[in-house]
Amino acid sequence: MIKIGIYGATGYTGVELARILSRHSKATIGFAASETYAGQRLSDALPCPFDIPLVKTEDAPLADVDVVFSCLPHGPSAELCHHALTLGKRVIDLSADFRLRDPAAYARAYQHAHPHPDLLAQAVYGLPEVYRALIPDADLIANPGCYPTSVILGALPVLELGALEGNLIIADSKSGVSGAGRKPTLTTHFVEVNESLAPYNIGRVHRHVPEMEQELNALVRNQPPAMSGQIAVLFTPHLLPISRGMLSALYLRLTPEGAQADWHAIYTRRFDGEPFVRVLPKGQIATIAHANHTNYAVLSVGPVVGIEQGSPTLLVVSCIDNLLKGASGQAVQNMNLMFGFDEREGLL
Repeated sequence: MIKIGIYGATGYTGVELARILSRHSKATIGFAASETYAGQRLSDALPCPFDIPLVKTEDAPLADVDVVFSCLPHGPSAELCHHALTLGKRVIDLSADFRLRDPAAYARAYQHAHPHPDLLAQAVYGLPEVYRALIPDADLIANPGCYPTSVILGALPVLELGALEGNLIIADSKSGVSGAGRKPTLTTHFVEVNESLAPYNIGRVHRHVPEMEQELNALVRNQPPAMSGQIAVLFTPHLLPISRGMLSALYLRLTPEGAQADWHAIYTRRFDGEPFVRVLPKGQIATIAHANHTNYAVLSVGPVVGIEQGSPTLLVVSCIDNLLKGASGQAVQNMNLMFGFDEREGLL
C-alpha cells in the first residue's frame, strides 16, 4: 500500500483524485493540503462524501508519503514539485509547469520565467499511449492538459504513419466549464455561460497550443530534431454550457497514399489493447456522453472527405472527460504505471 499526498485538494481535480483513490486497492491518501480550507474537511470545502482532514501546505507530512499530486496553479506548482523532489518524493504535476521542454516556450505561453528550468529535461510527459515505457522509471510526471490529450490521441495514428499532407492540423474543440477551474470569473458565471456557446483564444494563442505542437511533432516518423515545430495547430476552443466533458473535432489532410487507407481499421489496430482508448464502430460518432465520468478517450474515425477536390481530409472526433482522462484519471493512470500496479486500478 502506498501513501499519497494531494496539494490543492479543494479544486475539481483534487476532489476527483479523492474519489478515485477512495476505491483504489493499493493506495491511500496520507494527506490533503489546502491553504484556504486548512483545519476543515474536504466535505466542508465542497459537497462530496469525503471527510478528509485538510492541512496547510507547510504542515503537510511530506516525509510520510510515497508520491504527491500537485493540483496547484502553474508557478506555485513548480516550487512545490521542486521541494518534493529534493526530499526524494515522486511527483505527478497536474499543472502546466513541466509539460513544455523549452523554457523559452514556457515563458511565452505563461508570461513568466520557469522557476526551475533544470527540471524540464527530467519530466516525462504523462500520456501513457505514447510514453508508457518511460513512465515507470520517472520521478516527475507532467500530466498532460485536457485539450492536448484529446487532440494528440485523435491525431496520433496519422502522424505515426507519416500520412499528414502539409503541416497544418485543424482542431475545433469544446469543453465544459469545469475546465476553467473552480475559482469563479465573469466568463464562467452561470448566466454568462448558460444557453450559449462561446469561442475563446481562437487561432494560435491558447496556452495549450505549444504543448500540442511539441507532442504532435514528436510523433512524426523519422523526423530529425531540427524539424521540431514543423506541424502547426489551428485551434479553436469553445466553452460549452455543461459542467464537464470535452469534444475535439480534428481535420487531418491526408497524403495521396493516406487517402486510400482504411483509417478505421488503422485506428482500431493502433489502440487495440489500450485500456483507456475506445474506437467506436464505423458509422457511430463520438459524443461527450460516451466518455463523461470515465477515464476513456472515445474516438470516431472517418469519413475521408474532399477526395474529388484533391484535398482528402480525415475527420476524427475525440471525446474525453476533462476532469478524468484530461486530468485526475490520467494522473492516477500514470501513478499506477509508476508503481507497477494494474493500469486500470481505481479507474474502472
